[in-house]
Amino acid sequence: MNSFEPHWLWLIAAAALGIAELIAPGLFLIWIAAAAAGTGLLTLVFGVGAAFQFALFTLLAIAAVYAGRRWYAAHPVATADPLLNDRAARLIGRTVTVAAPIVHGEGRVTVGDGVWNCRGPDCETGTRVRIVGAQGTCLLVEPESPAASEKPPLLPEGE
Repeated sequence: MNSFEPHWLWLIAAAALGIAELIAPGLFLIWIAAAAAGTGLLTLVFGVGAAFQFALFTLLAIAAVYAGRRWYAAHPVATADPLLNDRAARLIGRTVTVAAPIVHGEGRVTVGDGVWNCRGPDCETGTRVRIVGAQGTCLLVEPESPAASEKPPLLPEGE
């Protein structure tokens, strides 16, 4: 029974990882695929042993993932909704009701059907406050001005 040459196994693994990246994109497997392809090509050219192949693959995978992370940090992917996964930031500008009095700068506010920790000037329960910022999951609030609207539109104007 004929077996595949080691370089073909690495190149097949690279192709499989590339296909997996297409099926479940995450911008990670493509770098591992590049390391497998590099290992396959170097194995083809130099005919190195199995132990060296695995060490080479490990080093190339670390280098490829590191380079990929740096490249994506320098070239972020544009998105139509940059606050998609930052719920607290999406709440900035909304008017909410104090659920537990804000005493010594800390309290709780009702947002939709949930209650969030908040920081701001002392207020009694039931006071309307505007969310002006967020620190982690703690909302920063200030008393609502009389001319403020109930809540801002969910979509930018013109959509």
